Amino acid sequence: MAEHAEETLIEQVTEKIRDGVDSSSSSDSDDEKSKASVVTEAVKSKINRLFGREKPVHQILGGGKPADVFLWKNKKASAAVLGGATAIWIFFELMEYHLLTLFCHCLILSLAIIFLWSNATFLINNRSPPHIPVVSIPENLVVDIALSLRYEINRGFAVLREIATGRDLKKFLIVIAGLWVLSTVGRCCNFLTLFYIVFVTLHTLPFLYDKYEDKVDAFAEKASVEFKKHYAVFQAKYLSKIPRGPLKDKKFL
Repeated sequence: MAEHAEETLIEQVTEKIRDGVDSSSSSDSDDEKSKASVVTEAVKSKINRLFGREKPVHQILGGGKPADVFLWKNKKASAAVLGGATAIWIFFELMEYHLLTLFCHCLILSLAIIFLWSNATFLINNRSPPHIPVVSIPENLVVDIALSLRYEINRGFAVLREIATGRDLKKFLIVIAGLWVLSTVGRCCNFLTLFYIVFVTLHTLPFLYDKYEDKVDAFAEKASVEFKKHYAVFQAKYLSKIPRGPLKDKKFL
């Protein structure tokens, strides 16, 4: 009996030692995982994001359902929106449909189908005509859209006024260059094609950037460093040799 008690005691001690070793190894592995995650987050924080971005791409795009559509979080909705825009562009650009013509044709087709359906059900089956729902635009929706549009237009006028006053030369030159590029692009394609190109770009570039943002940001940082090096060399060789008039220090009492 004493030998049996000693054996059971030894087994209990060995089981406790094994449990302690397993718990220590699991805690060590958890500590290693937490340290690795901290290191990866630190490395990601050191990467300079594109255009000085501090927020996630989803939040920059406004968040909610529109951002989900642009980033293909909801693939069915994104495909439907992009397919609808492509169909509109094909109708108006390739098939050379006009907006008024398309609207009238769609309205004629809808009225003809509803008219034939209503009369066929009454004449053949002696049933009452189908119920056509009453379509009405809610007043609150129109007021909200008008207020939002008014706010954006007034903010645009305020920005243009601030640029025109000459307070920020850099912003003025950027706006002038952007408008000139836009006018040049407008000569090559019409407004609908330009809008479609921008729409497709919004559905592709943010998705690709969100998927490969670490690689893109690292490449952009390297490109920025190389550009600064080349600019420094160009400034040392050419810009610094441009003669300038003598500057006289003026002291004001």
